[in-house]
Amino acid sequence: MTLKYLFDRLMAFIGLLFLWPVLIVVAVLIKIKMPGGPVIFKQKRVGKDGKLFTMYKFRSMTVNHGGSSVSVAGENRITPLGAKLRKYKLDELPELWNVLIGDMSFVGPRPDVPGYADQLQGQDREVLKLRPGITGPASMKYRDEEELLACQDNPQKYNDEVIFPDKVRINRYYLHHYSFVKDIQMIFATVLGRRMEYGNEFI
Repeated sequence: MTLKYLFDRLMAFIGLLFLWPVLIVVAVLIKIKMPGGPVIFKQKRVGKDGKLFTMYKFRSMTVNHGGSSVSVAGENRITPLGAKLRKYKLDELPELWNVLIGDMSFVGPRPDVPGYADQLQGQDREVLKLRPGITGPASMKYRDEEELLACQDNPQKYNDEVIFPDKVRINRYYLHHYSFVKDIQMIFATVLGRRMEYGNEFI
């Protein structure tokens, strides 16, 4: 995956170089519309080989909300501006820095909070060989995850028993059937908001 690693570093640098005006605008909007808290949300996530790293995102929630690690569409802790940032994935732009310094990749499993990926057993732990990604086949399949969870009586249970195991299955498939061409297709599909065929299913 040397090509993948070099591609990630180069494109993250180019992305930050050209998107800095957007980053500034979003930061100013957060300061104006969501005062009283930081612009950047920092959280420890599980990375490659199970090592923790600090992930950076634009803050989309109220300060000191103390909620679940599972986000559900329409929650009061998600601000109106935060909802728009999340809808258009603008909250994830600071993750380009994580890609640049090697903590993340453009494509891979979404980085989990401690208590999920780091607790995997047996062959499922294979997914820890991968760098977490800004996008990936599992996150593309569940791009409407927050809306799906909002329809469940017990969102946390549904996530833990249905969504998370399925994500692990998809990410293991990604590890064993890696293709740089598929990575590029997933990046474009994510940016354009389209679905694509992957592993005999549409994601």
